[in-house]
Amino acid sequence: MSTVYRRTFISTPSRDAIKTWNTIVDALAPGAAPARKELSSVAGIAASIISDRAPKDHAIVATCEGPRTRIYCLFDDDAVDGSDANEAALGYDPLKGDWAVSLPCHADELDWVQRALKQHSARITARELDAAVAADQEQPALASAQVSLVPDLKGLLEP
Repeated sequence: MSTVYRRTFISTPSRDAIKTWNTIVDALAPGAAPARKELSSVAGIAASIISDRAPKDHAIVATCEGPRTRIYCLFDDDAVDGSDANEAALGYDPLKGDWAVSLPCHADELDWVQRALKQHSARITARELDAAVAADQEQPALASAQVSLVPDLKGLLEP
C-alpha cells in the first residue's frame, strides 16, 4: 500500500477556478518541472471541473512512483474562512517517473471532458465522481493476496 498525502486548496469565491488550478499546478510541478507544461495545457478543462465543485468531496488524484497525492478544494464560506486549507509545499516530487493525474467529473460532463483531455495529454484523465482511480482498483486484489498476520500459537502452548 502506498503512502497518501492530502492537500486542500482554497477556491471560489476567494480564488477563481483557473487560479485554483494554477495553484494546484504550482504544488504538483513546482518551478520548471517537466510535467508543468502538460498540466497547464489542460487549465481550462480543469477549471471547468473545479467550477462544477467536483473536487469538493472527490479528490484530484496524482499518482507516481512515490506517494499518492489527493487534492480537494474548499468553496463558499469554507474558502473564505480558509482554516481547513492546507496548501503547503509537498516534501517530495508528486509527479516523479511514470505519473498520472485523475480528475473527478460529474457524469453528465464526463464524455466531453475525457475527449478534451485526450487532445492534450495521455497522463491526465477524468473519472466519474465515485469511480476509483485505476491504481485503487488494484488494491483489493493485493490485500487479499497478503499473508495472514495471525500467529500460530499451537507450538507455544505445548510443554
